[in-house]
Amino acid sequence: MSENVVKIALLGAGTIGGSVIKVLQDNHDIITQRAGTEIQIKNILVLPHEIPKLHEQGLPATSNYDEILNDPEIEIVVELIGGIKAAKDFILAAMNHGKHVVTANKDLVAQFGSELFDAADKNKIDFLFEASVGGAIPIIMPMKRSLTPNKLTEVLGIVNGTTNYMLTKMKEDGADYDTVLKEAQAKGYAEANPAADVEGKDAARKIAILASIAFNSRVKFDDVSIEGITKITPEDIEYAAQLGYTIKLLAIGKESELGVDVRVHPVLLQNKHPLASVNGVFNAIFVRGNPINEAMFYGPGAGYPTASAVISDIVEISRGIKLGSVGRFGCTCYEEKKICPLEETSSSYFMRLFVNDETGVLGKIATTFGNAQVSLKSVMQTNAQVGDCAELVVITHEVKHKNILAAETELQKLSCVKKIFSVIRVED
Repeated sequence: MSENVVKIALLGAGTIGGSVIKVLQDNHDIITQRAGTEIQIKNILVLPHEIPKLHEQGLPATSNYDEILNDPEIEIVVELIGGIKAAKDFILAAMNHGKHVVTANKDLVAQFGSELFDAADKNKIDFLFEASVGGAIPIIMPMKRSLTPNKLTEVLGIVNGTTNYMLTKMKEDGADYDTVLKEAQAKGYAEANPAADVEGKDAARKIAILASIAFNSRVKFDDVSIEGITKITPEDIEYAAQLGYTIKLLAIGKESELGVDVRVHPVLLQNKHPLASVNGVFNAIFVRGNPINEAMFYGPGAGYPTASAVISDIVEISRGIKLGSVGRFGCTCYEEKKICPLEETSSSYFMRLFVNDETGVLGKIATTFGNAQVSLKSVMQTNAQVGDCAELVVITHEVKHKNILAAETELQKLSCVKKIFSVIRVED
């Protein structure tokens, strides 16, 4: 065996796994030079029926994980099978056998990051997961290393390409939700069951990971308040545009006096904000802190480019192995911080409602908002008219979520209010 080689095993050869194999082959020489060592695939774990295809490509393959665990030459295990239980079992077994681990599994890291980091620390090995958030965008390692001197106060992310594509198409084409969902599915951007994307769960897992790193406290998926894009209408997008806003599904992490404020929901984002111009399937993560002030990381959020993030972790660990220096980037969640209750979070709000088109209605509505301690920033009557009803678009000043809920409840009791169509946060 050559002394200047690090041997790895891949768990899975699907979309990401196949991309990793291709990039390692295509960019072999430059990766070797930059890593300071050759990186060689020693084995690939796949289902039995997939083995012949890999053998035809001249690649090693097995369906027996013990062959990987018990191979002393394999120093890094790269988990790319996804899911929870099997992936977790494979990773913990690899760690207990002294093997370093790389994963792209956001679900696993968001739910069981604490247990995995503890196992990595116990076994004195590296556990890296750059590809778990943002696809090809480098964000995990920059936050752990490049931004170390900063006290980060805010992380905002467009971290789901499916929903960003859908909202972009709704804005550009004036199409409704159902139409753009079918188009996204036809293009392969959305799954047949798109719930994880459109309901905000995928983004929630990613912000749980980012918030944990940013605020040095373990934030779990269950800590994230989640709202998806299924209720967003072309009218919401049109009126937002008239007011100088773009609607995005935003993953938000902020540090507040009441704890870590972590949530996913649609927002009206001012057009001048850097994230407002992130369109299509692209992702971007915006961070704010001291002394950096503001920075944004932008790029493709999924697919073939994700291999870049996976291989960057493999290279990082390989360098450490050759230099005899591992465990440099362990868990940074050394503080215990409370999660800010959703009702105590603060924001401005956009509200769209149909009311009786008659004298005195605006006064009643303003009084109802005032009684709930909600201050109005602007009120616009649109050109929409249904029978004797007029449409109002309201923007509030910043207010706690519990107050807007109270205002909504009282507005629904007014006989002059026929329907409240939309209540969307505004991120100024």
